[in-house]
Amino acid sequence: MNIYVSNLSFHTTSEDLKTLFSKFGEVTSAKVIMDKVTDRSRGFGFVEMSSEENGKEAMTALNNKEIEGRALSVSVAREKEAGNGGFSRGGSSNKRW
Repeated sequence: MNIYVSNLSFHTTSEDLKTLFSKFGEVTSAKVIMDKVTDRSRGFGFVEMSSEENGKEAMTALNNKEIEGRALSVSVAREKEAGNGGFSRGGSSNKRW
């Protein structure tokens, strides 16, 4: 089961995330997403657990739990939506070419 965790402290590491979730069962991977430019945490991450039952138990127990002064938001991870990978240039749609 793949789990999305947000509102993480910027000091939380992937190892911290793994330790937190491993209390509920086997964690196959845990990753805090880092900013490519600053190499700082972006405040969210993903945890993959081997058992769906353990994953649901962890989500119930940890959602809204305060860790390092921040209430975690824990939910089932969704697949990345196609077509939203680029930047919008914005501006007026009334341009004449």
